[in-house]
Amino acid sequence: MQTDLINIQTDETVTKPIEISLSFLPLLNYLKERLKTERTMKAEYYRFIIERFEREQGWKSEISLNDLAKYRELFEMTFLVLTPLAADENELYWGLTTPVPGEIFFSTNGLHEFLHEAHSNDQSKSLTEQREKQQLRSRFIYGLILERFYSISVITKKDFIYSYKDPKSQLLKYYKAEVDTRFVEVSVEGVLPDLNDHDVANCFQELTEYEAVEHYLPEVLPLSKFKFEGFAIISLKDVTVEHSIDRIRDVLVNHSFETEQYRQINQALRTLSGYENLEFRLLPMRMVNDKSVFSYDADESMQSVLMIERNQQFITKESFNVLVDDFRANPRLLIFNDLQQQEVSDDLLPQLLKRTGISSYALLPVNYHNEMVGVIEIHSQEEVRFDEILFTKIQLAIPLVAQLLKYSTEEFESKIETVIRDKFTPLQPSVQWKFNEVAWKHLQKKYSNLNEPEIEAIRFDNVYPLYGAVDIRNSTIERNNAIQEDIKNQLDLLTSTLNSLRELKEQHAPDALVFECKRWSAKIEEYFTTQDEVALNTFLESDVNTYLREIQAKFPQSSEVIDNYFNSIAQADGPAFKNRIELEISLQLINTRLNQYFENAQKELQKLYPIYFEKFRTDGVEYDMYIGQSLTDGKSFDPAFLNHLRKWQIKSMAEVTRLTHNLVPAMPKELKTTQLIFTHSNPIDISFRNDERRFDVEGAYNIRYQVVKKRIDKVLIKNTQERLTQPGKIALVYFNQREADEYAEYISEFQKAGMLHNDLEYLDLEEVQGVSRLKALRVGVVLDNKLNG
Repeated sequence: MQTDLINIQTDETVTKPIEISLSFLPLLNYLKERLKTERTMKAEYYRFIIERFEREQGWKSEISLNDLAKYRELFEMTFLVLTPLAADENELYWGLTTPVPGEIFFSTNGLHEFLHEAHSNDQSKSLTEQREKQQLRSRFIYGLILERFYSISVITKKDFIYSYKDPKSQLLKYYKAEVDTRFVEVSVEGVLPDLNDHDVANCFQELTEYEAVEHYLPEVLPLSKFKFEGFAIISLKDVTVEHSIDRIRDVLVNHSFETEQYRQINQALRTLSGYENLEFRLLPMRMVNDKSVFSYDADESMQSVLMIERNQQFITKESFNVLVDDFRANPRLLIFNDLQQQEVSDDLLPQLLKRTGISSYALLPVNYHNEMVGVIEIHSQEEVRFDEILFTKIQLAIPLVAQLLKYSTEEFESKIETVIRDKFTPLQPSVQWKFNEVAWKHLQKKYSNLNEPEIEAIRFDNVYPLYGAVDIRNSTIERNNAIQEDIKNQLDLLTSTLNSLRELKEQHAPDALVFECKRWSAKIEEYFTTQDEVALNTFLESDVNTYLREIQAKFPQSSEVIDNYFNSIAQADGPAFKNRIELEISLQLINTRLNQYFENAQKELQKLYPIYFEKFRTDGVEYDMYIGQSLTDGKSFDPAFLNHLRKWQIKSMAEVTRLTHNLVPAMPKELKTTQLIFTHSNPIDISFRNDERRFDVEGAYNIRYQVVKKRIDKVLIKNTQERLTQPGKIALVYFNQREADEYAEYISEFQKAGMLHNDLEYLDLEEVQGVSRLKALRVGVVLDNKLNG
């Protein structure tokens, strides 16, 4: 044990105007309280320590840091009473520090040697920036004052992390400093400043934590009024594994897969393995037309050693594909040790590996929800023995790596889809002629000028717009409810599983996991964000699944209970996804039938007259239709075609209302739809946007149509809280009476035909973000009639 001072502050740290007194009275008072209830042999030990303290002259007053050697025996007794008796002080990083941690005055040999060796060899550096060290001190001081006097806990307790290069492995190890303040007493001189949790909460909402601690709190809580007395305990905990996992988690959460991030993952996996000379490559399983595809990256940190061999033509493409297909069909852990010492075999894979100069190589398949999403390639030029111990260490990171590889494959698939949309967007026959015409003009200019001319804009003037929307009522609320119900079911099942494991000998369900389950169960009853969902998934995948797999391997008798849990959370059909599956089936059922209906309707309409019909997939279906002379290639436009389309809008909405109503018995989750039409009698101009590959309105006046169309889906009836759109009804929004009269005639016809109820309403609507004087018609649909045709 050591009693020399170790300063853990820096010259840049500004000491706050606060009175600090090193004293062991809080410890003595603690031991005296324990004596009142202690009935074991500890009581004699506590009594001995108390008597020894009280025999020492001068210890009751403030202890000077210059007289530390004088109290060495008391410090050692403090160590014995506060640490496990069997603890090895050469391996335990533990020390006593001033009430506000600044100077360590008594430490174990382990902590003493660690700090001195690290600082003298310049091998240790704080991962916390120098500027933040002062903030750490300020947070500690104000956090303790707020907790002790006001019972307020709003200040984040930020970890202080040290990195240290292990001389044996040459790998960085990470240690977290933890401070125990049980024996720190805080007193106030005079009247305690008046402060309530409401004031503090508002402060921390309006200011950053740095601004609150450095500027607001010093004004309302002057430190000159407070005194810190006693001592604190500081200990360093090895968090190398947790730190490495966090580095991978950061890459995962940020969805950043650039070269530097892959290097970060490589280093994290290297640290977990304990071998500095190992190299790791993450290779996502990318597929095109059910065939594996690979990219050759210029940066070697993102290359597979096998891909390098293939691209250098040491193996034919066909032979390489045979290797890949065989591994995909039969994924398994492949290990090759001592490659350079072995005789060359006839197998192609070890031949390729030996050519690279690699001595040790392993290929580890990675699954995400029982589907292989990629592999981890591990290799070294030096001899490394791949064994169960090494792979057990790496296994801690596999759930996060699996998510990372899954995101990478999804990103690749998204890029493929983007290229298809960008280069091969299909055009409707009604406007194909216009694109052919513009393309021919572009080629003529290019040939004559031998330059790359700008392509002519494609636009259609004076076309009549028609808009309709079938929306699934409260789909977002239903989706959130389904997610929350499923998560609650999974957490209940997980808690039950963990409790069942208590029956195992030598094994207890970890209280931390059970506590986390309860915390998340309470959390989802409140406001549950997308970030919360990501954090919960990380907890379940990284912490829970890893723990259960370890228990299953150690206690085979637990397999039935644990397998039941994993089967229950299977995404395809597990009970933990029951509500989401039922909702998705219902949504798909509605959307499939709506899409079929409008696809067939569009084909029939196109036979009558050329129109542009664009359908959008939302939680339901929206469509835009345009008709007019400029859309046709020489064919005369007759306004009767426009009237026919408007009449079709009413009829089609009545039919889809009955269609979705009749689907209810087939839905696992009952959903209803609302039907909306927006009529705009004046023609507008539209143009094709090359960047979005779609048509959009042109001109300031015409944009008003687009604005109104996007804002009326949730519009309310004037002076009420009632939504215009309602299940079982058709709502039609208009501006002038002439539009309403035309549609009212069509509605009357369908009422006489028994398709619509005789309940037509004329409604005034609330102002919608600057759009006033909107009106609407609303009529009920007869739901028990069979669809025509």
